Amino acid sequence: MKLLEPAQVGTLRVKNRMVMSAMTRSRADQNGVVGDLQVQYYTQRVSAGLIITEAINISPDAIGSPLTPGLFTPAQIEAWQKVTTAVHEQGGLIIAQLWHTGRAGHSTDRKGVLPVAPSAVAITGAQHFTSQGPKDYETPRALDLDEIEQIITDYGQAARNALTAGFDGVELHAANGYLPNQFLADSTNRRTDQYGGNIANKARFILEVMQELIRAVGGDKVGIKLSPFHPYGGILFDDPVATFAYLIEQLNQLDFAYVELMKRSPLFPVPHYPTEDEIDLFGPQITHTLIANSVYDKASGEAELTKGIAKLISYGTLFLANPDLPRRFELNAPLNQPDRATMFGGGEQGYVDYPFLTAH
Repeated sequence: MKLLEPAQVGTLRVKNRMVMSAMTRSRADQNGVVGDLQVQYYTQRVSAGLIITEAINISPDAIGSPLTPGLFTPAQIEAWQKVTTAVHEQGGLIIAQLWHTGRAGHSTDRKGVLPVAPSAVAITGAQHFTSQGPKDYETPRALDLDEIEQIITDYGQAARNALTAGFDGVELHAANGYLPNQFLADSTNRRTDQYGGNIANKARFILEVMQELIRAVGGDKVGIKLSPFHPYGGILFDDPVATFAYLIEQLNQLDFAYVELMKRSPLFPVPHYPTEDEIDLFGPQITHTLIANSVYDKASGEAELTKGIAKLISYGTLFLANPDLPRRFELNAPLNQPDRATMFGGGEQGYVDYPFLTAH
């Protein structure tokens, strides 16, 4: 089975081609510090070839949702160190996903401060999960050039902090409607300066952040997650194919480890988008190691690897509900079903209590 064959990601030799993808969680404490629950959660899943953490805030300004973890205070770094040490002791590899939520947040959980974004354009038609319940999205404050420069610097510092905390690398979360995605998208970027107005300018922020991450920790420890056709968070492109073809062409000129490419959800169709599969369409353009993400099971993951475009497959909810997922695939064993009600927040239930195949 190709899924269980070893592979190379940057300088990391992974034991199989099954990656645990990032899944947003609200299980840190009020100060963004993870604890024993996260140590247990990640070490339960060390049979993954590579673990990508839940999204981690790079700074206080990056925070959008309550009880999400950070990587910018000594206490946060020290707490993550316990996670990475435990994962490494059990033979695992773990990468930190770096997160700035941009407009996808609320002042309720930002000490009264409005979210920031490329432009003052609010998310409509949805509400945000806050510590005080669902609330309408606020109109964010548009960033000035000095603030953009500071955020890029914050990404670099967060990457250095990640290595201090013992992570094997970092992934830029440039998907799913968060700040890098907001700079790239036509629906969210109305700027007329060097960060807006055309595809090259809208791609500038992502490329400058990637350059900063590579400078900070070395390209072999850097990856990026993209979601070309996924409109989550009000992200829409006039011409997504042209936009991502340009971005990929520019990323190809940078030396880093991998691109994780997320496929669209059938729940969110966009009429003017092409119907082609994202891996087939964009994958051949990508010169870095490609990780295919979203809606894969054993059969479709194996089929994707057989096509040869993607080298690894990342699984989200299947790894959440099945901490021993590679073993289950190997044995053709039945899979636990994820508990949707406990997925994004809470305690042990629906987090560390999913059963293993055998006593563990």
